[in-house]
Amino acid sequence: METFVIGLGGVTNGGKTTLAGKLKQLLPNCTIISQDDFFKPESEVAKDDRGFLQYDVLDALYMETMVASIRSWMTKPEDSALPRPPNNTHDDQTGAKDIRVLIIEGFLLFNYKPLSDIWNKKYFLTIPYEECKRRRSSRIYSPPDPPGYFDGHVWPMYQKHRREMEENEASIVYLDGTKPQEDLCSRIYDDIMQELEDKFIVILREHLIFPFTPKTEVSKALLCMHKPGSQPGEFHYNHLASLMNH
Repeated sequence: METFVIGLGGVTNGGKTTLAGKLKQLLPNCTIISQDDFFKPESEVAKDDRGFLQYDVLDALYMETMVASIRSWMTKPEDSALPRPPNNTHDDQTGAKDIRVLIIEGFLLFNYKPLSDIWNKKYFLTIPYEECKRRRSSRIYSPPDPPGYFDGHVWPMYQKHRREMEENEASIVYLDGTKPQEDLCSRIYDDIMQELEDKFIVILREHLIFPFTPKTEVSKALLCMHKPGSQPGEFHYNHLASLMNH
């Protein structure tokens, strides 16, 4: 069983959660884990000398629990699988494997070393200071942001963690979070599907399904790209079977 893990990081209110949801609707066998689900309760979050709750730091999160959840998914991601086509006799003969996709979205993904070895693709959403502050002020938080919280804690922590990330992490794709969500989704979707296609081709060739089939034909077999009557990202089993019989 193969897994493919996507990191969708970035600034607060950059559009990570919305984008992850859109991608889940398009990508095959996809599950989402959100870093926000691992925040500690307010009583366990430290305060600075101004009384600001230090939410924008790793210590405000149950990161070990988050890592355990991710590792658990990577060990047994079957619940995210698309149903296999009935009466597919090729699977037992070839040993071909499914690919499961995990999107992890959050504001401090690439600063945590225990996660550094899991990523297949890393994306980071950015938006300018003024836009970030505007979006932040339009949302309701519990507890609510006190006066001066954005400038006194949120933005400085973002800048600090981004500098640290850029010094220690490579191969991050930076995306402009002010662009329409549809454009960002299309960009990532095309990117990921190409990666999945390449990964699946390697698996198929390793199992000698069609080691000499041209890549363009394999592409047609693997994916139904918005074909009427099929779901985006659905594996094209009939075409795959026809190639295997040649």
